[in-house]
Amino acid sequence: MTKVLTRESPDRAAWLMALETQFGAKNYKPLDVVLTRGEGVYLWDVDGRRYLDCLSAYSAVNQGHCHPKILAAMVEQAGKLTLTSRAFRNDQLAPFYEELCALTNSHKALPMNSGAEAVESALKVARKWGYEVKGVPDGQAEIIVCAGNFHGRTLSIIGFSTDPVSRDGFGPFTPGFKIVPFGDAKALEAAITPNTVAFLVEPIQGEAGVIVPPAGYLKTARELCTRHRVLLILDEIQTGLGRTGKLLAEAHEGIEADLTLLGKALSGGFYPVSAVLSNAEAMGVLKPGEHGSTFGGNPLACAVARAAMKALVEEGMVENAARVGARLKTSLEAIHSDAVKEVRGRGLLLAVELHPEAGGARRVCEGLQRRGLLCKETHDHTVRIAPPLILTEAQADWIAEQFAAELETL
Repeated sequence: MTKVLTRESPDRAAWLMALETQFGAKNYKPLDVVLTRGEGVYLWDVDGRRYLDCLSAYSAVNQGHCHPKILAAMVEQAGKLTLTSRAFRNDQLAPFYEELCALTNSHKALPMNSGAEAVESALKVARKWGYEVKGVPDGQAEIIVCAGNFHGRTLSIIGFSTDPVSRDGFGPFTPGFKIVPFGDAKALEAAITPNTVAFLVEPIQGEAGVIVPPAGYLKTARELCTRHRVLLILDEIQTGLGRTGKLLAEAHEGIEADLTLLGKALSGGFYPVSAVLSNAEAMGVLKPGEHGSTFGGNPLACAVARAAMKALVEEGMVENAARVGARLKTSLEAIHSDAVKEVRGRGLLLAVELHPEAGGARRVCEGLQRRGLLCKETHDHTVRIAPPLILTEAQADWIAEQFAAELETL
């Protein structure tokens, strides 16, 4: 007899998962854990079991779950003013601009909501800059991207994805994009033409499995873009705001992008906030009415983001990510397991790639869940590790111990 689950069923997690399956679109394959509370690096499920979060909502919760100072800023602002649209000014937008630009050494900022919106905004800015400033013939602008990229889920973005799961069945796509191998500066140079307006790249490819490019790659890309008058767009939506042990991952090679994309941790996980950061020349092409967002730059978002940035800096989270991340990476590399192909990453953006014969990363993630550790697989054989940046050394050691114990079972 089939068990019928109701609101009164003793297994609340099973009931909630059944409801999700019945009414929700099946565009995700989450682990079977139903979470109800978070604090710092920890999450609790509906049965009261505690887990250490090693995903941080794909780096959106860098500051830790329910950071009290960000929460206080959100509650205070929510009681005063949440939304005006950009038809009017509000008293949180200007300070947000000033503080964000000062923190990131930027000239201009364009506030949006999701990371994908920030990417789309940058693509529009780059094309318009190409036509109005560089002098590319109308309709001929080209943007170079990298194989293995992940920049979002909109139609334009998936059109230049090389992941068939993201792309197949959704065409036709927006033209004007060239794809080159990630980490290959010679391929980038060969792809540049007089009509190239931008090169869009992740400093580290997160969704692809935390793929770190060869040393000097971004520096060479910066030199090529400068030489050929091409905008360098760095998608730092996952890598930015301390995740790699620097405020921005570009700092590892001492460069500055023409356009930088931020999101996720810009709100500490409380609210959708993203931004396009730019030099004055590139952002200067936008005129009133040409681009916008009803919620972009709303006072609630700005107040939350200001508190999130302040917490990141004042509490030394960037430096902690560098120090504790190095310790965790060393501990993971020291695990002796025939199942492990490679440990890679930077700061607290790490990954353990398994050999195909190990049985898949999903199986490992399910085992780690039973041990009280939440991770998520990517591309079948890689486990991504990205805990909040407030992780302690003791917690990092515990993570490595759980991995060692689970890998022994393979």
